[in-house]
Amino acid sequence: MATLRARRCRSLGHYSTMDGGDGTADLVINKRFVSEAELEERRKRRQEEWEKVRKPEDPKECPEEAYDPRSLYERLQEQREKKQQEFEEQFKFKNMVRGLDEDETHFLDEVSRQQELLEKQRREEELKELNEYRISFALKWLVVT
Repeated sequence: MATLRARRCRSLGHYSTMDGGDGTADLVINKRFVSEAELEERRKRRQEEWEKVRKPEDPKECPEEAYDPRSLYERLQEQREKKQQEFEEQFKFKNMVRGLDEDETHFLDEVSRQQELLEKQRREEELKELNEYRISFALKWLVVT
């Protein structure tokens, strides 16, 4: 049972186990400080990685990582809020579409009615001119023969 608890705690990153060899496991809190040697080693690795990807116009020294003193919860909250804002921005314009009110529908109905009337007049005029041409052509045909 103690090893199960130790594994569970270790998976959460809070504790580690020290096994005395006799099967008894004692829980020990992980150290919460980082030694200067570990920091220097990390800086060297970052500098080596920086040299691999550095462009000629970039500085020779690797820029320091920005330290964020906020807790993980606060950083995750900020990311969630940013995602939510992006999501809302995406659908912002879709929600701005509104229906037509009564005056607008009456206006559009009147415009379409006038267009239909003009089209009808144009067709009637074309038919009238076509009939006049046919009659004049038929009269010329009768006069010639």
